Amino acid sequence: MKGQCLCGAVRVDSPDAREIGACHCGYCRRWGGGGPMLAVHCGTGLRVEGEAQVGVYASSDWAERAFCTRCGTHLYYKLLPTGEFFVPAGLFDTDDFEITQQIYVDKKPGFYALSNQTPELTEAQVLAQFAPPGDGGAG
Repeated sequence: MKGQCLCGAVRVDSPDAREIGACHCGYCRRWGGGGPMLAVHCGTGLRVEGEAQVGVYASSDWAERAFCTRCGTHLYYKLLPTGEFFVPAGLFDTDDFEITQQIYVDKKPGFYALSNQTPELTEAQVLAQFAPPGDGGAG
């Protein structure tokens, strides 16, 4: 799958993936302007072109978020322990996706709702599954 930022300075190439996870944590909602982050799990195989325009923010001890320094487009969320990338679905040139999971559902505000019937994980369930011991944030 291919995609790019708004200005085209950064391009990404990922193995095919069709599943989107919706994250309702406060970090993702703040990063995205209020709604959930709708991200495609791209594994470790993401290739990025235009790295000179990529800014990276260490949002926790176990994750970083990247953006285009020219146009501000969100490029990815990366889990540092595994090297896995989660890329906003809107970055890609396709819309052939399906929301298959929602996380941090206990942090979702009441001003929006997704109608998709998906498995849902709370903050505690996500942290138990993914966070290194002693880290309490979503990042």
